[in-house]
Amino acid sequence: MTTRVEAAAGLRRGQVAAAAGVNIETLRYYERRGLLPEPERSPGGHRLYAPEAVTVLRIIKAAQRLGFTLDEVADLLELGRHRHGNRVDAGLQAHAKAKLAEIEERIADLETIRENLRTALDAGCDDLTVCANSDCCPLPFVQITTRTNPDRSL
Repeated sequence: MTTRVEAAAGLRRGQVAAAAGVNIETLRYYERRGLLPEPERSPGGHRLYAPEAVTVLRIIKAAQRLGFTLDEVADLLELGRHRHGNRVDAGLQAHAKAKLAEIEERIADLETIRENLRTALDAGCDDLTVCANSDCCPLPFVQITTRTNPDRSL
């Protein structure tokens, strides 16, 4: 249990990691990446984190679950640090809209993949080489291997 003196001085690495539901290596990695500010040090050299570090870690993990990369999370955190007053910053809105469009595109790609796999299963395809050289092959090898949009990656 944390005493008042410890709470005023800050939280140690293990306490922060446990409270945020991450392991210590994750905490160290995020610190190296600059996602967390470098903590103060106790007279004994222990890292002492502000209680807000737990919130930042939870935000990072939630953003990752929403599909944001760590680079994108870093951008979002930076935008949040530079907000002034009540000004609405389009940062989160713009990032969320872009991420949603990206996710919807990936879902469409996955649906196409699912349909191609179902077609292969229904046709009983068992050998890709034989199937690819057959006129009756149900798999659209040319369409699968040809990109219609060079910016899209599957």
